[in-house]
Amino acid sequence: MANKVTMFLKDKLLLTWRGVIKENPTFVLVLGMCPTLGTTTSAENGFGMGVATMAVLIMSNIVISLIKNLIPDKVRIPAFIVVIASFVTVIQMLMEAFVPSLYASLGVFIPLIVVNCIILGRAEAFASKNGALDSALDGVGIGLGFTLSLTVIGAVREVLGSGAFFGFDLGCADYMPLVFVLAPGAFLVLGFLMVLFNKFLKK
Repeated sequence: MANKVTMFLKDKLLLTWRGVIKENPTFVLVLGMCPTLGTTTSAENGFGMGVATMAVLIMSNIVISLIKNLIPDKVRIPAFIVVIASFVTVIQMLMEAFVPSLYASLGVFIPLIVVNCIILGRAEAFASKNGALDSALDGVGIGLGFTLSLTVIGAVREVLGSGAFFGFDLGCADYMPLVFVLAPGAFLVLGFLMVLFNKFLKK
């Protein structure tokens, strides 16, 4: 009995961990590039976008896994989008109420979570084929991977471009190249971190 419980917990942990490392949506699967490049001007923005996406991902995965047998094949994708859009609306209202500064910083990228290919992709590839628990854990893993990726990218860009970290001035802002908080800097940092991540993954 103890061995079965251990194996069960190990399988669930591996399922979650897979989304952080082996199937990292940013550095491995290269999904969700629009918010990745557009919102990571700071670590705080990257973290906020990642957490909002993860919340939608977990909740939509659970609901889709529960109703998958009730949805006709012809309207499967539209039904998934309706579920995702409902949770995005809830997250959007919560952010506007409780973190208005972050909500203003992320702007249009919050409603665009609806069309984030990570969420729709997991709904189609995983949640529609698995149970609620596994779907929730998949959402946690992929969401954590996405959040960590955006936070790291945002932190690197913020330090190199603004001389700050999570909004705290490091006292070197006058010496840092502004390019890192602009569009070219996003591509440079993403490419460099992607190479490092995949080199580490192959070891």
